[in-house]
Amino acid sequence: MKFRYIFPVALAVSAAPALADRQPPAQALPLSEIVTELEHRFDIAWIDEIEWDDDGYWEVELYARDGSKIDLKIDPVTGALREEAIKR
Repeated sequence: MKFRYIFPVALAVSAAPALADRQPPAQALPLSEIVTELEHRFDIAWIDEIEWDDDGYWEVELYARDGSKIDLKIDPVTGALREEAIKR
């Protein structure tokens, strides 16, 4: 009975690394350049997380000096913010 569940679980686990292999496009700006622009644009206390998302954007979670949390999605090629993704 337990063997019925082993194959679907094994299949799901083996597929997870393939999804994580998606990378920013070759023409993407260096991440250091994007972070520098964020430092100029926001009064950053610290950056908590930067993650490449499968939807084709950098996801950045940062905290401003006033204590507010800001979640951003950034285009990797242009460095433009998706305004609708800013949350405070």
